[in-house]
Amino acid sequence: MPTSPLLSYADLLDAFEWVSASADLQNSAFVSRKTGGTHWASEIDALEDALPEDIDDASVYVAVPHKHDLDLGIALARRFAQEKMPEAADTVAGFFRQRGAYGRFKDLLERQGKLQAWYDYEAQAVERALRDWSDEQGLQLKA
Repeated sequence: MPTSPLLSYADLLDAFEWVSASADLQNSAFVSRKTGGTHWASEIDALEDALPEDIDDASVYVAVPHKHDLDLGIALARRFAQEKMPEAADTVAGFFRQRGAYGRFKDLLERQGKLQAWYDYEAQAVERALRDWSDEQGLQLKA
């Protein structure tokens, strides 16, 4: 069985952040199963490189997931609150029922001295989720 090419974790993370930067899925990125290279696209920004013609061939390319596909959005913030600050878990849950939730969430974290803990928690969760996703897709990651 042939091994898949190595995909740089940094490249995957960059592509994931590109896709996740757009809440309405206007950004997309794809990983080549043949080369390990990434290809980016946007519905609103003109990018220099055009996508390969066979980008829709799932045997050749796989679409990089959005953070919501991996439960790394609101669900992650709520898990953090439940695990690291259970006394504020209901407050945090309330934040996410209205607009401006992340701003209020980060303000609360700042006031409680837990903002860096959140960033660390989020980075670890993203890395774990991307590594799991890569394994499921048969992609090999290098540092």
